[in-house]
Amino acid sequence: MSFFHVKKYFEALGLEKRIMEFAQSSATVELAAEAVGCQPKQIAKTMSFLVNDQTVLIVTAGDAKIDNRKYKDIFHQKAKMIPGELVEEYTGHAPGGVCPFANSKEITVFLDISLKRFETVYPAAGSGNTAIALTPDELWQYSHAQEWIDVCKDWE
Repeated sequence: MSFFHVKKYFEALGLEKRIMEFAQSSATVELAAEAVGCQPKQIAKTMSFLVNDQTVLIVTAGDAKIDNRKYKDIFHQKAKMIPGELVEEYTGHAPGGVCPFANSKEITVFLDISLKRFETVYPAAGSGNTAIALTPDELWQYSHAQEWIDVCKDWE
């Protein structure tokens, strides 16, 4: 169901041709990179957190890791990822397909600056076997992100 909503969202924008559906899984950074035919670092992985009981999505480059100190500096609390079995309930997307588009609830989206170094990035498109090709500026626009943040390490 989630992919259906994301596809409709991008159809309304005239961008549905950029959505890629794969016969194989693209649910991890490595699998997505293989399916897309890009470097793993170009995969825009969407991670889900709870901040003051509110769902927050942080989209990072595939080679970036959350830096706990930076996270706490921004959100004023320790990083608390949503448990896998609750991800779909909180985000509207199943694990492996979580993306910052067509969410079922009010969700705040942040983009990590690790994505800005690429011309094209590939976030999931609502299922564990899809992706969409976007520039970082398009990702910003279509995700309705609140802001670009510096919350990751190990990517420079």
